Amino acid sequence: MKTVDIIYRYEARDTPAKPFPSDSDGALLRLDHGNRDFAALLDHIKDEGDAIEQIIPVDPQDLGLLPGETGTLKQRPFAAILGCSDARVPIELIFNEGPNDLFVIRVAGNGLGAEVLGSLKYAAEQLGGTLKLIVVLGHSGCGALTTAVDVFLNPGDYLELAAKHSLRNILDRSLLVVQASANKLLTVFGPDIARNPGYRQALIEASIVTNAALAAYSVQQEFGTSDLRAVYGVYLLETRQVWAPRLGNVDEAGLAAAPRDLAGFVDFGDAVVQSKRITSYIK
Repeated sequence: MKTVDIIYRYEARDTPAKPFPSDSDGALLRLDHGNRDFAALLDHIKDEGDAIEQIIPVDPQDLGLLPGETGTLKQRPFAAILGCSDARVPIELIFNEGPNDLFVIRVAGNGLGAEVLGSLKYAAEQLGGTLKLIVVLGHSGCGALTTAVDVFLNPGDYLELAAKHSLRNILDRSLLVVQASANKLLTVFGPDIARNPGYRQALIEASIVTNAALAAYSVQQEFGTSDLRAVYGVYLLETRQVWAPRLGNVDEAGLAAAPRDLAGFVDFGDAVVQSKRITSYIK
């Protein structure tokens, strides 16, 4: 029987369990490395009886375990992550992080509503001493974007949701992303693309990554000249890896910087439709 044990381990020590990132580059590197370690867990199992341990060290102060320490624990996350509320995407686990490392916000479709922006601004203003990075993380097969694509392809389905105002708020925001993604696929692959058997799935996955990139761009614009950097990615449920398309880059694993302007979005759109992931659906 193959087994994988994921262990959160507290050890009494005078130094931090993990080096704390000094800047956004260090924070990004730590998250990317953490996800690669998590995604590779099963790769180490060769025989049926193999057992793998993944140990995530926990600092004692993050659990209130320091002897003689009293009072409320202080937050000290190095990254804020806006993720989807999908139960299959355990944010801390997929980045190999423990308590108090990440400031996590989860909402269906990882969309930027007023409450989300307010939470991010709180993190930036109150936790600026440790916070180095903001991440927008989508995931493959996202229900919110899948619903938006199906409504886009079959507009009559919108009537079923018309009276559900809370769901419409999510759907309406997502439809703009779906329209942009459909236009890009149409421009690159021609009008017959909509009849391709893999078109729906390609549009769903293109919309998911476009939604994450647009949200990261909007976050970057919202914070303006702040030292905080915004990045995005898509967690692939099937491989447990974070993915982001890059032009001319065979390795598409890991988080990517948000597009900075219109030219950046043009390059981003080209990277999406040229990526192995999207083209695999429409061949």
